[in-house]
Amino acid sequence: MPNHVSCEKRLRQEKKRSARNHYVKMTINSLSKKMKSDLPIDEKEKLLQKVYSKLDKAAKNHVIHKRTASRRKARISAYFNLEKAKQKDIK
Repeated sequence: MPNHVSCEKRLRQEKKRSARNHYVKMTINSLSKKMKSDLPIDEKEKLLQKVYSKLDKAAKNHVIHKRTASRRKARISAYFNLEKAKQKDIK
C-alpha cells in the first residue's frame, strides 16, 4: 500500500488507464475475430473500416504501438483480400 498521497493518486490513475486500455484491446481483438467469422464479404468490408479506425485510435492514444497497429492492419487486409479472391473464384 502506498505511503504517500502522490503514490496513492498514481495507483488510482493506473487502475483507470489499465481498465481503459484493456477495453480497447479486447474490442480490437473481438473485431478481428469477427472478421474471420462466416460473414458475407460486403459486411466484412464495412467491418474492415471499423477495425482500421480502432487500431489507428489505439495507436494514437498509445494503447498499442504504431507499428503493431500497422502490422495488424496489414494482416487483416491480407486475410480480407484472400477471402475476396476466394469469393471471386467461386462465382
